[in-house]
Amino acid sequence: MRRALVVLAVLVGQVIVGHGLFAGPARADSDPGTARVALIGVPGLHWNDLTQSDTPNLWELARSGAIGSLSVRTIGNVTCPYDGWLTVSAGTRAAVGYGCGAPPMPEAGGTGAVIPDYRYLIDVAGQRNAGTLGESLKAAGRCSIAIGRGAALALADRQGAVPNYHVSPLQVGTADLEKCPMIAMDVDDLVLPYLTGDRLPKVPDQLGPAERRDALRLADAKAGALLSVLPAGTTVLLAGLSDHGSVPHLRVAALRESGAEGRLLGAASTRRDDISILPDLTSTVLTKLGVPVPATVVGVPLRVGDTGATFERLSRADATAQAIRSVKGIYFTVVAVLQVLFYLVAFLLLRRRKGLGPVRFAAVALASLPVSSYLVNLLPWSDLPHLVGGVLGWAAVITAVAFAGPWRRRPLGPLAVVAGVTALTLAGDLLTGTTLQLNSVMGYSADVGARYYGLGNIPFALLATGTLLATTVIAHRWPGRVGLAAIVGLGAFAMVLGGSGMGSDFGGVIAFVPGIAVTALILSGKRVSLVKLGAFCVAGGVIVMAFAWLNYLRPPDEQTHLGRFVGQVLTGEALDVIWRKLQAMLATLLSPNLMPIVIAAVAFLVYAILRPEQASAGVVPAAFEHSPALRAGLIGTLVSGVVGMLVNDSGAAVLSMALAMAVPLLLATGIGALSGTKGSAPGVGEPLTGVAK
Repeated sequence: MRRALVVLAVLVGQVIVGHGLFAGPARADSDPGTARVALIGVPGLHWNDLTQSDTPNLWELARSGAIGSLSVRTIGNVTCPYDGWLTVSAGTRAAVGYGCGAPPMPEAGGTGAVIPDYRYLIDVAGQRNAGTLGESLKAAGRCSIAIGRGAALALADRQGAVPNYHVSPLQVGTADLEKCPMIAMDVDDLVLPYLTGDRLPKVPDQLGPAERRDALRLADAKAGALLSVLPAGTTVLLAGLSDHGSVPHLRVAALRESGAEGRLLGAASTRRDDISILPDLTSTVLTKLGVPVPATVVGVPLRVGDTGATFERLSRADATAQAIRSVKGIYFTVVAVLQVLFYLVAFLLLRRRKGLGPVRFAAVALASLPVSSYLVNLLPWSDLPHLVGGVLGWAAVITAVAFAGPWRRRPLGPLAVVAGVTALTLAGDLLTGTTLQLNSVMGYSADVGARYYGLGNIPFALLATGTLLATTVIAHRWPGRVGLAAIVGLGAFAMVLGGSGMGSDFGGVIAFVPGIAVTALILSGKRVSLVKLGAFCVAGGVIVMAFAWLNYLRPPDEQTHLGRFVGQVLTGEALDVIWRKLQAMLATLLSPNLMPIVIAAVAFLVYAILRPEQASAGVVPAAFEHSPALRAGLIGTLVSGVVGMLVNDSGAAVLSMALAMAVPLLLATGIGALSGTKGSAPGVGEPLTGVAK
């Protein structure tokens, strides 16, 4: 029976497209009062699902409009259809609050319907913005038509009521649709076969290729039934509103209107020409219809960009994100293992005065790995082997440069190269649109949806560490006012990059300010107290709130999440955001990939300082004696790392990556300092002549 329905669906689709029943290209009405918008949601829809043979209606709709990737992230790691449609309703990320699947079935009454137990979402689940879209349309006197249960959820007002509801597009004609300017339809034929007990499955792909193709054909036929009766001039939005399994993906986003064909579709919310988010759909609908967008809506209208959009390009974007996802956990595990092994081997060799050269080389190579994970995006990698090879290749290049020039003879030479390359790479990335951090193993990816632009938490840790260590080299070379000016000036520049609209990093500024201040105070010979440290943290908070307030004063479609946070403070939603981030931070403290780096680095560092003869042949004290500025920079780095861990949702990732770069470079400097002194390094139990403990 299902196979017969699929065959019938394909035939219907071919008739619709082949005989011109597919509604023609939409006009962009100059008068919003006469505009009409249709939102077709197909939860689970990929770009590689669209083919002219299997999905002729959806394929033609996307081909004739602007296209981009849709990040469907809401609250959890994956998004079910219920949460996807609820987010469209709320205009901000929303979730029902428990494991979910399909939206509830409306209870029909007259021409409309009511969502059962709708007030639960607002009164119990804490989704206070649920119903924003429907309520805004009702307040503006714009009627709407919902087809399917997800569409009813999206268009319901705050009481859960939908004025016009239909179960199927076969129940409406063109005359019916002309009565209302807003139409939404839930095409759930693709995602329903994936749901188990009305829940998303806990596997990536529950259906095989043939079963998915059958579901796609049914979904295409339903979409085609509506497209064939849409009034001429309707602006059509197509959105793959949810995930279909346990792994997040980028989904389909398309906008058909005059002049949009073949162009990219993005939004200012992501600062990407080809990526948008679910709340952007809410803002787009209201803007197209001339309805005021409430301040609680975090999305902005979709933006039609340049030409050159293809299905293949957007399919590759998701494939790239999935490649990063597949290697990310392994990468951090490998980094953690290498860090722990490095400290163990260094401890065994240094205390016996053996292998100083190889340990120094390994330390520099290890510290080069983080920045290499960003530089690899300068290369046209297309698969996992190319990605891994590119990261290792860049690490080899940086290590070779560190030991190739005349600076290799100076203890701080390799440190200056690695720290300088790291700081310059991330600063340059911020100035050029953060193309290196997107889809990188130590950055962020759009399918996860935690961030789409600016300075990520781990990149902040590396930028702060690289900046503080590089500027301490300047302070070592030119002590006094010149060195202090370099630390404060260049540190402040990097901090502004991170906290301004380019970086949009909230917690980074709070952590960077005390790091810079502590480094400068120690270099100037002044004492650092807990009171001063607390004052520096408060100063960081004041500075970042100033950045946020200035951003909040900009138009809504130009605000970053810093400005939107000010809005959330004013509406009382900020506490929910802070609580979620606190929970995420605490969860990182149990990470098997992050905490071993922190524990091993801190243990080695403390032991090397307290028991230099037994731990490391005096390498760490030698580094500090050679460069007091380095000691100040290391302490400033640790302060930034600890504060950054406490104020960022990435938690231990911030401190672990700061240590992963700083401590190996410290050891490399100490070995260089010992190698440059007369005589051999002191052995176990020997006095550290000329070395400050």
